[in-house]
Amino acid sequence: MTPLSWSVTGSGAGIVARTAAMFLAVALLAGTATAEPTDESAAQTAAPAQSTATDAGAGASDNAAPAASETKRPTATPGAVAASAEPQIKSKITVNYLGKKYPEPLPLSYAEPIITDKGIQGARLMLKESNQAGRFVGYGFDLNEAIVPEDGDVVAKAKEILSKGDAFILADLEPKDLLAVADLPEAKNSVIVNIRSSEDALRQEECRANVFHIIPDYAMRADALAQYLIWKKWPRWFIVRGTTAKDKEYAAMIKRSAARYGGKVVGEKVYDLPPGARNTDSGYQQVQGQIPLVTESAPAHDVIWVANSDQGFGDYLMYRTYKPDLIVGTQGLQALAWDPSYTEYGAMHLQDALPKIAHRAPTERDYTAWLGFRAIADGAMKSGKKTPKDVEAYFDSDKFRLEGFKGQAMTFRDWDHQLRQPIILGGGTRTPVSVSPQEGFLHPTFLTDTLGFDKPETKCKFK
Repeated sequence: MTPLSWSVTGSGAGIVARTAAMFLAVALLAGTATAEPTDESAAQTAAPAQSTATDAGAGASDNAAPAASETKRPTATPGAVAASAEPQIKSKITVNYLGKKYPEPLPLSYAEPIITDKGIQGARLMLKESNQAGRFVGYGFDLNEAIVPEDGDVVAKAKEILSKGDAFILADLEPKDLLAVADLPEAKNSVIVNIRSSEDALRQEECRANVFHIIPDYAMRADALAQYLIWKKWPRWFIVRGTTAKDKEYAAMIKRSAARYGGKVVGEKVYDLPPGARNTDSGYQQVQGQIPLVTESAPAHDVIWVANSDQGFGDYLMYRTYKPDLIVGTQGLQALAWDPSYTEYGAMHLQDALPKIAHRAPTERDYTAWLGFRAIADGAMKSGKKTPKDVEAYFDSDKFRLEGFKGQAMTFRDWDHQLRQPIILGGGTRTPVSVSPQEGFLHPTFLTDTLGFDKPETKCKFK
């Protein structure tokens, strides 16, 4: 078939331009406005939406009669047609990435690099993708990277951002800094999207009306693993935890999940042995002697559930316990928003696209930053609004649906602003082990509300 010619005579250039604009708009609506199904009807799979454009006019070109005259007429170049077809940017939205250079946990091996740009790379990728989609409906996006040093004043940086008015903020912040920013009077009508902290208190006693949570909390992670362990009939859990506040909180959520689903915590051990010379030639020998001592006295159990947020010892448990043991929790089998091995529902797009700009594989925080930016961009474009207060209202409405390679559209809970989402069970495996919610764990409205704090359990009273 002869390709459609861009050489247009007379007033035909305007017709082609309008036709091109129509096809672009149709493609946009098919690609950005079509949401994956929610889990309200227990749907766990969905076919990815695709949009195709027919080679309109090509057939007519094949059968067209020769021109009766050789008189030359003005022609429209492809560039001119494209320029006239592209809509004008009418709304410009700035997304502010507010972060702090917190110390990253040291890897157990010197062979592993310390990643210092988690999160921001996901935001940069979505900036590009949002502008590609947004230009067809008159929206443009900017990314303001506001990352302070470890000893910097993140509140002062937030005030600088808010001095220009209400703002959209992707918060790559620990809980104390996040609350300090959210509680600023200037931030009252802003939208702050938490992409970093899993602390449950941020969704419970310390919840804020202007904060939305993309990253799962510890309760959701514990419930995701607990459902799988109960489904597998491995109900007896022995906890080995570290000494940090995050480890203690995660251990508390494990006990909550046990009570919720019929599991049993048979014992708990605090790992307080020094790491030793783990990166020296003989480091493995010291660890090989330590781990059996920690696990030898454990009561009868099905799995060891580790809570070790700073990665000081959790990975050492695998293959070194006194008896053969399954390891789950912060190491071993993990409950994650994103996993390096996840490829379902179009996830290879992110797995392929992010390394092109970051020169490394995506992390969980890259995904939550990407998804948080997408929530803001989709909320603005689909609602037709551009102010944070209007987009916040859209987040809270029944119309909001967010796609993120999980097989179903995701929404925010109205009682604590946590994003409902399936949780990947993986971490270190070459393929995902499973995805929770598990089969048989039911809920009257959303299956994903079986993960984390449901509405009757919430202690959130928005401030």
